[in-house]
Amino acid sequence: MNDVLLFFLQYREAIFIIILSLFLGIEVISHVPSVLHTPLMSGANAIHGVVIIGAIIVMGHAQDVLSMILGFLAVILGTLNVVGGFVVTDRMLEMFRKKKSKN
Repeated sequence: MNDVLLFFLQYREAIFIIILSLFLGIEVISHVPSVLHTPLMSGANAIHGVVIIGAIIVMGHAQDVLSMILGFLAVILGTLNVVGGFVVTDRMLEMFRKKKSKN
């Protein structure tokens, strides 16, 4: 318990910035019009591709088991996010395609 408190005290500025970023991100995303959702999803997918590369690099430099497990989880979750983002983007773009005629 004492280690957790020491961690929060040592990194309080970084934790404060992360919490503010979360609130700012929620506020910005909630005001995005539907028309811009698909391009933003594509941009987010590109960013998560970079996250996956970073997680692979972390796994390559892992010194202990915890670092390897966290890197592996980051790769898995980043990959799921990229694939899910592309699926959602494809479904949204499907709404704008013309329907094929049955003739």
